[in-house]
Amino acid sequence: MSMYEVLVFAVFAGLLVISPGPNGLLIAKTVTKGNLKKANANIIGFIAAFYLHGAFSMLGISAILLQSADAFFVFKIVGATYLFYIGVKSLLSALKTSTKDLLEPQMSPENTLNHKVKAGDFLEGFLTNGLNPKVSLFYLAAFPQFIGANDSVVMWSLLLITVHATMNLIWFSFLAQVIHKSKTLPIKRYVKRWLDGMTGFLFIGFAVKLLTTKNAT
Repeated sequence: MSMYEVLVFAVFAGLLVISPGPNGLLIAKTVTKGNLKKANANIIGFIAAFYLHGAFSMLGISAILLQSADAFFVFKIVGATYLFYIGVKSLLSALKTSTKDLLEPQMSPENTLNHKVKAGDFLEGFLTNGLNPKVSLFYLAAFPQFIGANDSVVMWSLLLITVHATMNLIWFSFLAQVIHKSKTLPIKRYVKRWLDGMTGFLFIGFAVKLLTTKNAT
């Protein structure tokens, strides 16, 4: 594999990273409700899941899952259920906003810095990607296109996974910063409630879309 092929993969992976999906929604939800540290924990969870999928792909486990209709179905159901769970949580958060809450001043970004990062923030990012079979589909489809027969599968696979993880780190860190800066704007609480509701519906939509994903057979 040449560095040119690595750059081509980086461009391809970058286009996938910036396309709308559950990762961006999770970062938006986390930043608006917490702070940048919590969003960073989400992103670290993303990256850990990528390396897990990459390891599975190198070991052939992902290929087995994707070739087995029953195993793929179970994997898909678990992933869709988790996305559906996050969507329902966002919808409930929107519905719980009372009239009193709407009249209260929005918490400033300085106050949100007191929010502590929890293991659940990392776990949210990890499960959002770890339970998504589309990540395995991407690796299994991309690796053979860039790794030659005489190349070291482990070394070059790790490099491609690292490139993909780096693209995610750069993009979602930038996205988190943009959303965090926008919190200084005078956004009304009812707008936040609307955003929570839209996030919930979109997560549920991604869950339904995941259920329609077919395996390689």
